[in-house]
Amino acid sequence: MAKRGELSFADYQEDGHLWITLSTGEYYPDVLPLACKLYEPVLVTFEYLLQSSHSSTDLFLAITETTPQWMRVQLCRVFRKYVSPETPVEMLKKKSDAQNICDQFGKGFRAINEVHSAFQSRPMPDEALCAVLWEYKDRGKKGYDLTERLFTIIRERYSELEIIGPERAGKDVNLGEIFEDYPNPKRPVDFVLLSDSIPIAIGLARYDSDRGGAQEDDRTGQYRDCASEILGYAESKGIDVKVIFLNDGPGLLLGSMWSDYAHIENSWHGKVKVVTLRMFSKRITIDWLHS
Repeated sequence: MAKRGELSFADYQEDGHLWITLSTGEYYPDVLPLACKLYEPVLVTFEYLLQSSHSSTDLFLAITETTPQWMRVQLCRVFRKYVSPETPVEMLKKKSDAQNICDQFGKGFRAINEVHSAFQSRPMPDEALCAVLWEYKDRGKKGYDLTERLFTIIRERYSELEIIGPERAGKDVNLGEIFEDYPNPKRPVDFVLLSDSIPIAIGLARYDSDRGGAQEDDRTGQYRDCASEILGYAESKGIDVKVIFLNDGPGLLLGSMWSDYAHIENSWHGKVKVVTLRMFSKRITIDWLHS
């Protein structure tokens, strides 16, 4: 619950569009020339491997032996589109699991002659497929931009604090690395604020370009569980620690997302704050962090 005279996250909802950060996007079809230039080598390599393979399983195994990693990952995405749309890309990307994937999913692979026919029916480079691959290129970039800007704010305006975590891409902080006896040591968080080397706030940072429905419920449920776990541990150990959920992007304006986050904040009696980047310095004060 916010202190008297202090605005809660809910109080910002009416003018929410003024408090979110909008990342710039790219226009279609302007992206196509660059997309085709970037991904034509991927399609050429896929064609070569396709012509050299006797089955779709052989094709997949050949892809897993391809280097460098970037090329292998892109080939896996093309393979999924042409051969096995039901197989998650993240699973296809695991080189060590290649044979297991073939054993478990190989029966559902599209026949190699059908793959040949489908591939040859498209131009080289295939603008449509290049545009699809282009969408993967900056996946996660908006979230990385958000955390990078957060680190800048902390260093410029909270010079007495230390912030640890991945500034852009990188391994999350596991709370077992912060608290030796944390009951869920692999609990990942995006940043930790420290004062005189003592953790005073644990944070998650997310950029939502578009979110709703089941995804919306999943996100807020994860936040509730995370806050409950961290604050429950802190209370059991007599530790004064806060939880910060840094969320931004137009997805906040969709559905009940803003209200759901406000409810999470209000449920923890001043121990949790949900903020966008624009309201971070206004709402996350040194007094609150030490209160």
